[in-house]
Parts: sequence; C-alpha cells; structure tokens
Amino acid sequence: MKHTKEDLIAAAADVRTRAFAPYSNFKVGAAVETEDGEIYIGCNVESASYGLTMCAERVAIFSAVAAGHKRIKGISVVADSDELTAPCGACRQVIWEFGGDIPVTLSNLNGKTETIQMIELLPHAFDSKYLK
Repeated sequence: MKHTKEDLIAAAADVRTRAFAPYSNFKVGAAVETEDGEIYIGCNVESASYGLTMCAERVAIFSAVAAGHKRIKGISVVADSDELTAPCGACRQVIWEFGGDIPVTLSNLNGKTETIQMIELLPHAFDSKYLK
C-alpha cells in the first residue's frame, strides 16, 4: 500500500504526543514508510544522562529494522516549533544508511510543511561504498 505524505505526517504527529522529554520539553515524532508500504513510528526518548537520549527518527527506523525491514522510502518528522525541525547529524546518517536520497517531510503543529531530499540534508554522505 502506498501512503501519502499526509499519512506519514499524521502518524508522526500522533506518536509525538507519547514522547518522553522531561528534560528538554521538546517532543518530536517521526514516521517512516518501508519499501513495501508499512509505516513505523518513533518518538524521542530522553535520559537524565543526555548522551543516552534517542531521537524520534532513529527510534522509527530501528523499529522498522527490528520488524525485518532494511530499506525505507520516506520519513516525516513533526515537532512543536515555529521553524521546521530537521533531523540531527546522527539521524541524517542513519536515514541515509536505510533510505539514501529519500524525501524528508518536516512539519510543525501549525500546519507548516516542507519536503526536501536527503541529499540536501547530507551532501557527500558517507556510506558503505567507502568500506569496500
């Protein structure tokens, strides 16, 4: 089943409400669509030891991987911010690893949305071709 960009945004917005963000109070939700059309969701999960915090994008991707998927074809990220919130550097690398140059849809709770390609977020990406 092919999902629309709006389907992914809605899934990301819904899971955002379940984020565990008692330290930053910055809740983020993400939804990925796998190559076979399944949607996996993730929200940020904070730890008092900040370095152990996990971003919503990686939680969604790792959930898809745990279910047996190795490729994603799109991701949506929703945050409650005036400016659209792009994935952090670590998430950009993981998105590239499992999706390559896929569309990334950024949204806020005010209905502002922008879709950009991963290559714009991570030009000159490092991937497995360098490990051969």
